[in-house]
Amino acid sequence: MQNSSFGTYFLLSAYGNIINSNYLYFSIVLILYLLVITLNLIFISVVYLERTLHKPMYIFMCNLSANELYGSTALYPFLLNNLLSDSHDISRISCLIQVFLIHLYGSLEFTILTVMSYDRYVSICYPLQYPVIMSPFKIGLLIVLIWVFNIFKVSITLVLTAGLPLCGNIIEKVYCDNFSVVKLACNDITSLNIYLLTNIATTVLLLIICSYVRIFQVCIKVSKNSQAKAMATCAPQMLIVINYGIACSFELIQNRFNMKHLPTMIRIILSVYFLILPPLVNPIIYGIKNQQIRMAVKKIVYTKIKRSQTCR
Repeated sequence: MQNSSFGTYFLLSAYGNIINSNYLYFSIVLILYLLVITLNLIFISVVYLERTLHKPMYIFMCNLSANELYGSTALYPFLLNNLLSDSHDISRISCLIQVFLIHLYGSLEFTILTVMSYDRYVSICYPLQYPVIMSPFKIGLLIVLIWVFNIFKVSITLVLTAGLPLCGNIIEKVYCDNFSVVKLACNDITSLNIYLLTNIATTVLLLIICSYVRIFQVCIKVSKNSQAKAMATCAPQMLIVINYGIACSFELIQNRFNMKHLPTMIRIILSVYFLILPPLVNPIIYGIKNQQIRMAVKKIVYTKIKRSQTCR
């Protein structure tokens, strides 16, 4: 039976387990947030300043970094505020807004990675037609479609979630996420769960897997030198896909299985992993693994040093 008091606000109960070390966690979260902002802004700036990087792959990488800046900003300020607050309640409207923002970040991340895998597929499987297939118009269209499609899709999910009658108001996390709200519903949520999982599987995962399977099939047929070039091109993105896939798996497993046998801090880390680690390590992976990015950084730094010496 629905209680009218449920759903007007939610209690984020996970904060009660870390209240004694809140200043330590505040410092750690603040440092991580500053690192995420710095690394992703540096990456975007390098691509913007270096004209040789004005290519489809790097434009999509910049979109990935922009999404990670957005996703981090949807979480980190909220965490920082709550770590120093005595109250860990959140209104239903604020909770649903956070659900929308975080769900949109996750959906955008997978969709951008899907488009990036398609770009690598075209580059490796159809190298001669690549400039025509990945024209500036098509790149712009893909970027617009990425954002419009995901805003529309997540809006549908939010409407379905917002309309559920609730029989509880305790969320055992440090932030609001869609499934944590959905599982408080009084109604049977099996159909909604199937809809959400089907969305992930059909619109994203299968496309990424199909693209890389096709790339591997092509690599088998070409020379070892071509294989090495193809793998070098795909390696950073594959690492990012694997890292993000693992992060989302942690979240899915924790949402759908009873994980109360794990220590509270482990459960908190697993629940924020996909929002904290990918935005932090992705620009590092691209910076270390991608030779053109490394060369561009060296060129920009060398030019700045030379100009400063000339001014003296």
